[in-house]
This record gives sequence, C-alpha cells and structure tokens, in this order.
Amino acid sequence: MGIIYYEDNRELREGLSYLIQATPGLSLRGAFGNCQHLPDEIRSLRPDVVLMDIDLPGLSGIDAVPLVKAILPATQVLMLTVFDDEDKIFRAIRNGASGYLLKHTSPAELIAAIFDLHRGGSPMTASIARKILQHFQQPKARPTEEYNLSARELDIVKGLVSGYSYKLIADELHISIDTVRSHIRSIYDKLQVNSKTEAVLKAMREGLV
Repeated sequence: MGIIYYEDNRELREGLSYLIQATPGLSLRGAFGNCQHLPDEIRSLRPDVVLMDIDLPGLSGIDAVPLVKAILPATQVLMLTVFDDEDKIFRAIRNGASGYLLKHTSPAELIAAIFDLHRGGSPMTASIARKILQHFQQPKARPTEEYNLSARELDIVKGLVSGYSYKLIADELHISIDTVRSHIRSIYDKLQVNSKTEAVLKAMREGLV
C-alpha cells in the first residue's frame, strides 16, 4: 500500500515516515512539508492513502483534499491533525476525507487506522466520532423521495451507516460487489456527496435511515 504524508513539522514527518517504512505492507512513496507541488506528486507517485495535516504553509490540508480526489478519486485521505473543532472536521469530510485522527493517536492505532481506511473503513479518533454523533442527535427528517433513492439504494445506505464493507453489503443483499459499487456511484450522485463518510453523515443528518 503506497503512502504519501504531508506534514510541516519535520520531527513528526520524519518519525512517522520511519514508522511507515518499518511496517510490512506499507510503502512510503513521499513525505512533504507543504502541498505546493501536490498535483504533480499525486500524479507521479500515485498513492493509495494520503496522510494530511491541516495547518500547512500555503495551501491548507483541508483545501488540498479535493485536489487529491480530483486526480485520483480512489485514493483515500486521512486527516492527521491537532484540530478538533467541528468546522474543520466537517469541512474536511465534505471535501472528501475518509478519516480524521488527532495527532495524539498512538503509533499502533495509526497504523491500524491506515489499514482500516484502505479496507473501506472511516477511522476517527473517539472524541471526533462523538462530536459527529452529537451534531446529529436530533436529525431533521426529510422524505426519502426528495433524493429519489431506490429501495435497493436505501438498503446499501443502511449498510454504510452500519459500517459494513462493500463485500459484507454484497453478501447481505445477495448481489455482486460490482453491483454495490454501481449503486454507490448512483447514491453519491443523488445525495451530491463525494465519499462514503460524507454519504453516511448526510444520511444521518437527513434522517434517511
């Protein structure tokens, strides 16, 4: 699994780079102190996962996320930051980030989160997940018809909200993974979202499940 890491703190960047290089199954393809040349780096290094700080000089990590997704839509972005305020959390998710960890995360937990992300999960620090849940404690229900989701698409959305992988959803619904992916693309289009995490959050917020 190829990794690129964006972090302006040299000590942190070098420490995590060493950890990634020492982990079987992970390959560090690049570690950079800013996003100045991000488009070229993403195109040439083609990472599977990007670890992204937020407070970077020049282009912020949050604003860099959609650039990554525009070039390599399948690449997963994991925010790794000290910021835990709701504005930054939701902006990062809306821009396409699939996970959000605070920098006090232990090395073992971080490595586990990278593998989880690559398998289709959305790892988040517990306090971040709690903030998201609290934000949606009283969702405003909207009629499903507003988004024109089919019964099958709703079943898949329910699976996503439950944290199921594409394979588990396929097994539960007795359909192929390719069919699940096709439905996912349709769901993203109808909900006007760009990632699984954003789809789950919108489904919860709108009371779709």
